[in-house]
Amino acid sequence: MVERIVMEIGPWLWWIVGLLLLGLEVLAPGTFFLWFGLAAIVVGTLAIMIDMPWQLEIVLFGLLSVASVLVGRTYMRRQGSEGDEAGLNRRGARLVGREFVLTAPISGGQGSVRVDDSVWRVSGLDCPAGTRVRVVGIDGSALVVVPVEA
Repeated sequence: MVERIVMEIGPWLWWIVGLLLLGLEVLAPGTFFLWFGLAAIVVGTLAIMIDMPWQLEIVLFGLLSVASVLVGRTYMRRQGSEGDEAGLNRRGARLVGREFVLTAPISGGQGSVRVDDSVWRVSGLDCPAGTRVRVVGIDGSALVVVPVEA
């Protein structure tokens, strides 16, 4: 009975399996089933265009699955290290290298700067208010700054 259904559906079975795997990826995220789903859809597309035996389709699915997982993992690893979300929970790290004007003088090693619509605590050498400073690092929730030479 299963064999009859598979033979009647034909190449469209690969599309169904591919879409089910993509749906499984949505339910269990981790970018793993995605690559198998894409491989199944590619095999289905090739099976529609080229008449091939089911054994070759399975071998092709296996090869495309392995290749897509390897390529996909390499791509995702590269995206993860270069993505904008890398400093998501470290907002101060995004400010390193930028320059600001002190809104409150640095006295006793502590002061503040205005960054867009918020005020940040800074630490560094004592400077009067209005001094242009560059962020060189972060220390907890405070920005570490140095005066910018004019």
